[in-house]
Amino acid sequence: MALAALPREVPGFDVVEWLVIDDGSRDGTAQVAKQNGVDHVIPHARNQGLARAFMTGLDACLRLGADVIVNTDADNQYNAADIPALVAPIVAGQAEIVVGARPIENMQNFSLVKRGLQLLGSWVVRHASHTNIPDAPSGFRAISRTAAQRLMVFNDYTYTLETIIQAGQKNMAITSVPIRVNPDLRPSRLVRSISSYVKIGMVTIIRIFVIYRPFRFFGTIGAVLFGAGFLIGLRFLAAYLGGHGNGHIQSLILASVLLGMGFQTLLVAFIADLLAANRTLLEDMRFRQQHTEEQLAQLRTARQPDDRQ
Repeated sequence: MALAALPREVPGFDVVEWLVIDDGSRDGTAQVAKQNGVDHVIPHARNQGLARAFMTGLDACLRLGADVIVNTDADNQYNAADIPALVAPIVAGQAEIVVGARPIENMQNFSLVKRGLQLLGSWVVRHASHTNIPDAPSGFRAISRTAAQRLMVFNDYTYTLETIIQAGQKNMAITSVPIRVNPDLRPSRLVRSISSYVKIGMVTIIRIFVIYRPFRFFGTIGAVLFGAGFLIGLRFLAAYLGGHGNGHIQSLILASVLLGMGFQTLLVAFIADLLAANRTLLEDMRFRQQHTEEQLAQLRTARQPDDRQ
């Protein structure tokens, strides 16, 4: 049903090709895809997870020369009829990444907890990326070739939040368009239970801050510890000056521990910030290398007819 809904013609494009990532499935996904006219099937020998499958798809599309990549899920959650609206801002040169915003408040198949985490995740991403994407966890998105070359996902579970934060940090033009969703066909295979979804969601949010806002994350913790130790130290000092220092030795010990922990955490904040800057440099080098290789390949292709003459 998901394949049958995909378009073969989209305004603004000469050719539309389909690519399926078979992430180590055992249900004949590759065979079904080929039988239904899929142009390219990329298999994983074993299940790698959503984020790895996404990156495999991006890399494959780039190798195949795609100008715009549209990502959607195999469970047919997103309405494929909205693909023209999804790619329109890229075709018009108004955006490099477009995220489809689902009507989360009206989706009855989302529990209250899941709906709340979706909204929380979107708020965290907006705060961390300085973008204004209302539905950050949405996997229905269009990505230009240049943007795809600059994306690199570190999370093993999901790519949705991380790619938006990267887009914001790299100053890419990113926008959102409202999209429709189809009726729920089957329970999600990515979410085993509400408790696991909550745990994974919270870990993902924490990792976002650790990776993309390391100085703020560790700096806040260090400042809180150092401040608490300082205040407790002042309490001991006041008691000592008042002649009651012997009864507050525990406060002195606790203040010393908290001050030490706070200072060390602040040092970690500086080191983490340096590592984040190094990661950004490596990502830029990766992008420039890919861009240079493409230019060389185009030059070789352009010279081939002249060589024959």
